[in-house]
Amino acid sequence: MAKRFRDAGFPEKDIFVGGPVPKKHNVVVRYRGKGGAGAPKPVLLLAHLDVVEALKADWSDNLDPFKFTERDGFYYGRGTADDKAMASLFVAAAIRLKQEGYVPQRDIIIALTTDEEGGAHNGVDWLIKNHRDRVDAAWVINEGGGGSLRDGKPLLQSVQAAEKVYNDFTLRTTNPGGHSSVPRADNAIYQLAQGLVKLSAFQFPVELNPVSRAFFEQTAKVEKPEMAAAMTALAKDPSNAAAAAIISKDPRYASMLRTTCVATMLTGGHAVNALPQLAEANVNCRMAPTATKASVQATLQKVVGDPSVVAVLDTSTENRASPPSELRPEVIGVVEKLTREMFGDIPLVPTMSTGATDSRYFRAIGIPAFGVSGLFSDPTVDARAHGRDERVRIEWYYKAQEFLYQLTKQLSSSVPIP
Repeated sequence: MAKRFRDAGFPEKDIFVGGPVPKKHNVVVRYRGKGGAGAPKPVLLLAHLDVVEALKADWSDNLDPFKFTERDGFYYGRGTADDKAMASLFVAAAIRLKQEGYVPQRDIIIALTTDEEGGAHNGVDWLIKNHRDRVDAAWVINEGGGGSLRDGKPLLQSVQAAEKVYNDFTLRTTNPGGHSSVPRADNAIYQLAQGLVKLSAFQFPVELNPVSRAFFEQTAKVEKPEMAAAMTALAKDPSNAAAAAIISKDPRYASMLRTTCVATMLTGGHAVNALPQLAEANVNCRMAPTATKASVQATLQKVVGDPSVVAVLDTSTENRASPPSELRPEVIGVVEKLTREMFGDIPLVPTMSTGATDSRYFRAIGIPAFGVSGLFSDPTVDARAHGRDERVRIEWYYKAQEFLYQLTKQLSSSVPIP
């Protein structure tokens, strides 16, 4: 990537390659604008370079997750959708602008980073802590949004402006145990199992924020009548239980309504002929941005209802608050205008990601971040990121290339709104 920028004429002083360890380097490039006194802060284009693990045995026989394949109108391969498409499109946009001799009003920063999908050396976190000046910006454009197709036609374009907060908890039960030939009532495995059954039947209350509320208001415009009515009603009154029940029938929408906690791993016992002295379950929670770790922990403890099953917060990873980004008109207005010009009169839908993105690091330090790509897909057949036969539609890859080029040009030519 750095070589491509050098070959395109970017000076060496504006190309940074570095990270905490040799195999975890980040690429940060600054495209200089007019500069001078009072110059507006840069726009940052962010994409991660790493991908989730994949096994060839888990993919179709004629596809290899780590062999880039073009077939039947699609690009196949791990990372084609998440997130190498956006990384390559940002690079292409910057090089195209450079070739045209474009001089932006504000600097453009392209940051291609490590370990978003997991690992000990998250690139955004490292850059903010060690090279804040290289990634300091007015706002960030990142993954997390995109367009939806229905019957091959654009249905809506989403802009991610919030995301849930990741936390793991452990439900843990301990007791003295004993010989398995002499069972006793306080069996750690049984007590843990009973607590997990209670958790499986529990739903956290609806907890909307300005972004998720706007999501339901806008999505109602393209949904089927019953779901649309429920979305409209819930956006007006989050305590509307009947509306929440209808929306909760769809797992995609249910996860947007509230904090979710689900058991993901289970261990217990130490010998086949002994009563268990320890039983544990990992409970993975995706918390609403307005929730707190303490409140979720207390809720888990209350739901289990057994003081011998203790909810313990995993403190091995750093967990940051992720306040929703304000839907700023100088960004959202440009995205909406471009969307209508390129893809038709479709709604622009603010959305809250149920998974995690690197935008959370910027939101935590007060820099608004927006997920928008112009990549359209059909969620019924193309939702394959992290999964089998990941792919991106070639037609929409190149449409997204033009979209992100135009978006970069317009955002970098804008000045702050008084």
